[in-house]
Amino acid sequence: MSVQSELSQRIDEGVFPAGARLPSEPLLATQLGVSRATLREALRSLESEGRLRRTWGSGTYVAERRRLPNSLDLNFGVTEAIRAAGMEPGTQHAQHWLEPVSSGEALRLGLEPGQDVLIVERVRTADGTAVVFSRDILPGWIVGTKAGAGDAMLRRSIYDVLEKDLGIVIDHGVASFRPVRADGTVAQRLGIRRGEMLLAIWQIDYDEEDRPILSSHEYHIADAFDFSVVRRGPGRRFS
Repeated sequence: MSVQSELSQRIDEGVFPAGARLPSEPLLATQLGVSRATLREALRSLESEGRLRRTWGSGTYVAERRRLPNSLDLNFGVTEAIRAAGMEPGTQHAQHWLEPVSSGEALRLGLEPGQDVLIVERVRTADGTAVVFSRDILPGWIVGTKAGAGDAMLRRSIYDVLEKDLGIVIDHGVASFRPVRADGTVAQRLGIRRGEMLLAIWQIDYDEEDRPILSSHEYHIADAFDFSVVRRGPGRRFS
């Protein structure tokens, strides 16, 4: 068994419980019968997976919750990110309804005032733990083409329903990111304290004809995800 696997097993079995500080590197290397260099590599790998957190001058600790890797340059949704991390995605507090579009969403989705939009709200879970509260807004004309589309979006990825059920392929999305504090509604849905810091992601998705199809508002528990993004080098700035 590799050092990384051995440490993972000890975490899973509660030998090193959540929040616990690991023994010092010299002691842990001796206990595992490996060199400190081998141990450091295993610790780095577990830290990148979100299983450990290292605090300068304090030590290495078992993470309170397992972090989910999510690459911001890939537009594939929360469910896929959870599944890619080897965890079971789930949904809580799912509901959908039609209502007249707000002035802000009318601008984002290119709609006239008073037109209906479909609101889809869900709490996304990873292995039963709430990690994201999402509110997705779609023009009413989209879901009006197929009965039951709203119900399907509560059970499946909205991208999947759009493509497979409605024949709409998302070509690209434009997103913005901001740290926010949880208001009363979001805090209640996620089971956290009001005012707790979250990462908010607002995104507009466009189809192949450049029509705005989906306005998404996601509130991510800050320590549940590790976000990464591919950034181009200066030499490709004008390519």
